[in-house]
Amino acid sequence: MSVLRSIESKIAGLVEGTFSRAFRSEVRPVEIARKLAREMEEHRSFSVSRTYVPNEYRVFLSPRDRERFAEYEQALTDELAGYLLEHARREQLALVSRPVIEFETDQGLGLGEFGIQTHVAEPARADPGSARPEPDYAPVHERSGRTMVYSTAGRVAAPLAERALARSEQALLLFDGRRIVVGSAGVTLGRSRNCDVVLDDPNVSREHAEIRPRGGSWVLSDLGSTNGSSLNGRRIERPEVVRPGDQIELGTCEIRFALE
Repeated sequence: MSVLRSIESKIAGLVEGTFSRAFRSEVRPVEIARKLAREMEEHRSFSVSRTYVPNEYRVFLSPRDRERFAEYEQALTDELAGYLLEHARREQLALVSRPVIEFETDQGLGLGEFGIQTHVAEPARADPGSARPEPDYAPVHERSGRTMVYSTAGRVAAPLAERALARSEQALLLFDGRRIVVGSAGVTLGRSRNCDVVLDDPNVSREHAEIRPRGGSWVLSDLGSTNGSSLNGRRIERPEVVRPGDQIELGTCEIRFALE
């Protein structure tokens, strides 16, 4: 058995028994491990001689999923850090320090959904006055503007998109006298003609935001836009549930979300 496979088995063994009995829709630790590795690779940055990847990861869980992890959280974060270290070694990816994994609860996530946000943080110096060689990469001090949300929908009987399609309510976007029906798979919004909803506004990024069905609700996510996305006047930092009457602001565009 490979080292990576051995670590996966250990992660699965921490709490998988709890989940496998009756809770097929909950997040499983090994799923988080694999998606963390995917996010690591998605956020690579290149220097003269190395390929750097994030060393800090925030994992957002629904309240129920977080509650089920509570007893094992410290052990799980340690194992996930080890998993990412081994993955980086095998793929010849550079880290500025040992990976740090943090769990947070997000009320906007449904059961079986989890979000991942990445960050590159320089390690703290033991002696603030000591000199340190300049790194051969461009350090990133802000968290990634995009939080990727994953779901166990592929593992459970009713995928989220099908559940949304089965609902009697139809989602609508209302702006500039237009009435746009949101399909069962959701929509992307931006300046690009490839987006489902094209916004003619120089303050809007080419692919600015998206609205997707998740956990029986509709969720607004920013796609790493330059100027950010706001919901009811408040800039969003992670995917958030939108409700009838909510006002979405992208650039100077004001969009009202509705159900009928």
